[in-house]
Amino acid sequence: MTLASSLPAVEPLDQTMRAELQHLIDTKTKPPGSLGRLEALALQMALIQRTTHPGIERPVMIVFAADHGIAAQGVSPYPQAVTAQMVLNFLAGGAAINAFSGVAGVTLEVVNAGVATPLPVAAHLIDIPIARGTRNFAHEPAMTRDEALRAMQAGAARVQHHAALGTTVIGFGEMGIANTSAAACLMSRLCTLPIDACVGRGTGLDDAGLAKKRDVLAAALEHHTNATEPLDVLATFGGFEIAMMAGAYIAAAQARMTILVDGFIATAALLVALALAPAVRDYCVFAHASNETGHRLMLDHLHAEPLLALDLRLGEGTGAALAVPLLRAAAAFINEMASFESAGVANRDAS
Repeated sequence: MTLASSLPAVEPLDQTMRAELQHLIDTKTKPPGSLGRLEALALQMALIQRTTHPGIERPVMIVFAADHGIAAQGVSPYPQAVTAQMVLNFLAGGAAINAFSGVAGVTLEVVNAGVATPLPVAAHLIDIPIARGTRNFAHEPAMTRDEALRAMQAGAARVQHHAALGTTVIGFGEMGIANTSAAACLMSRLCTLPIDACVGRGTGLDDAGLAKKRDVLAAALEHHTNATEPLDVLATFGGFEIAMMAGAYIAAAQARMTILVDGFIATAALLVALALAPAVRDYCVFAHASNETGHRLMLDHLHAEPLLALDLRLGEGTGAALAVPLLRAAAAFINEMASFESAGVANRDAS
C-alpha cells in the first residue's frame, strides 16, 4: 500500500461560487468590508461547504494524547507521568479545554494515541494507542514509517466518524510531555530553519533548561540528517498524537470541514499534513498566535493570519476552542443579516 492510497485525497477549494458569495456578503446592510476578518471567514466557510448558508454543525475538538521518548533527555521540567494524569483530568472535566469547549458549545473527544502509562477504561476515552510512547529520537527514530502511517490513518478515522455524524467544524488539540521538542524538530526540518529559531520553553523551562533542550535537539537533528521526506521526518521526530493530528487534518479537508488550527504543536502537525496534501491549507482557519517561541515563524512560513493573539501557550486545543464563537458570528451574519434590498435600506450607490 502506498502512502497516497492509504490517506484521503483532498481537492483544492472549489472557487465556482466565489463571485456569488462575495456579492451576497457585499450587499448586506453594512459598508463593504466593514466586518473585516469575519467577512473572509464567512466566505471561506461557504466555499468549503459549497453553500450560501454555511452552518456550524456539531463542532468537535479532538485532543490526542501520547508520550515521547525524548523526555528521557530532560527536555521538559515535568515528568512523563503528567501526560496520563492530564488525560484523566480531561476525562474528569477539570482542564482548560473542558471549560473552553463548554463555553464554545463544542463536543470534546479525548484520544489515547500512545500514552506510556496504562489508562483505565473510560466512557469518554477513545483508546487506540499505537504503542506506549515513542522511542527516544536522540538515539533512534521515534517511530517506524509503518507506525507513523498507522497513526495518521487512526486520526483520519476519528474525523471520518464525526463527519458521518454531521460535523462541519473541527479542531485538534494535544497533550504529551516533551511534545514541544518533537514539534521544534519537525519545524526545523520541514521549514528549513535553524533549531534555535524553533525551540521554546515549553511547559516552563528556565534558562539552563532551555539551553540544554536546544543542545539535545540540535544533536538529534544532526544524528538524523537523512530524514528529509515528510513521512520520514514525522517518523523520526514526531509523536503518535502529532501523527494522528496530521492524518486528521487530511481527513477533515477531504470531508470539507472548516479546520481550526491551534498552537505550536498543532501547527507542526499541520506542516506534515501540508507536505503530503498541500490542498489542506484551503480548509484551515488559524485560531491564534501562540506565545511559544517559533509559532509566529511557523505562521509566517504558512502566510497565515491568526484570529486571536492572547499570549496562550497551553495547547490542548484551547486557542482553537476560543475561536469557535468567531466562526459562529461569521455564519450568523451571512445567514441572518438583511440585504439592502430586502431591508429597504438605500445602498450607497442608489440614486
